[in-house]
Amino acid sequence: MLTLYLAHILSYMHDRKKDFQTIIELIKSAKNIIITSHKSPDGDSLGSSLSLYRFIKKINTNVLVCHPDQSSSAFHWLVDIDSIQLFRENKELVRSTVEKSDLIFCLDYNSFDRLGSEMGEIVQNSMAKKVLIDHHQNPSIPAIVSISETSIASTSELIFELIEQSGLGELLDAEIAKYIYLGIMTDTGSFRFPSVSSRTHEIVSSLLKTGFQHAQIHEAIFDANSLDRLKLKSYAIVEKLEVLQELPVGIIFLENEELKRFNHQKGDTEGLVNTILSIENIMVAALFVETEEGVKISFRSKGSYFVNELASVYFNGGGHKYAAGGFSAESIFLTKERFKAIVLSGFYDSI
Repeated sequence: MLTLYLAHILSYMHDRKKDFQTIIELIKSAKNIIITSHKSPDGDSLGSSLSLYRFIKKINTNVLVCHPDQSSSAFHWLVDIDSIQLFRENKELVRSTVEKSDLIFCLDYNSFDRLGSEMGEIVQNSMAKKVLIDHHQNPSIPAIVSISETSIASTSELIFELIEQSGLGELLDAEIAKYIYLGIMTDTGSFRFPSVSSRTHEIVSSLLKTGFQHAQIHEAIFDANSLDRLKLKSYAIVEKLEVLQELPVGIIFLENEELKRFNHQKGDTEGLVNTILSIENIMVAALFVETEEGVKISFRSKGSYFVNELASVYFNGGGHKYAAGGFSAESIFLTKERFKAIVLSGFYDSI
């Protein structure tokens, strides 16, 4: 089975070689290039964006990264983080930049609404040629070239394939490799998710040959907790964790006042949903975090329990089978109770 899977991936990349080469020609001929990715950028959106940014700068100097909003503090050590233009902080600059662009990369998202309604509309209405590179299901972005493969573990892997298949593999240096590794490491849960393939490890092997310090990346992401962050996570587990006795489902919900009590910073609850999923016999985990705009929801699962449909049908979201996100404009209490009612009413009964 593994051999057949690997053969499928390699065949897919071989068939895509013409598309990758077309992307290189588009990069060479473009006057103004923009790289976009989804709201609340994670390691894969940052890794794919900044690795492509570094790669394009070696071919064409006119390139900018424009993201909807800021990433969590866990990523603020990245060398190129300050080069990213943030729509939330400077809407007119990003709007003007998009309007002047003639090539836009859409990385790690499958629909324009993942950029937020305002920025999504601006990018969607742009007359620039668009290139989609993504691994989420059901892509809806009209692109001149679309590299969409749901069986790939991360978008950053696809950036590696672009570089390798482009005939410009010699441009892969330690900085580019570092960003690609960041994206792969975070989107695979440090290489433990089912989406990891032998090809994933082959790519990592190639990246490590550039000489970057991979252990430092892991430490910067997972071993740099503030005291407040650890206290918040401890409080969430001790005081707010709830396990549904009727189903292998665990939930945590955190109100805005609770977050303020622990001086919450963006990214402080990162990984908490995976902690729920690590509990023995828990197959579905849900984390509800109250924000000023509404309730942000993170779903994780394993085995034969999938969460992408749960997120898309009931919580205005989507994602992968085992990792998805959603949003609710209702109160956090109503959102939590609605989630419980959905799963208790038989959502997973067919399993």
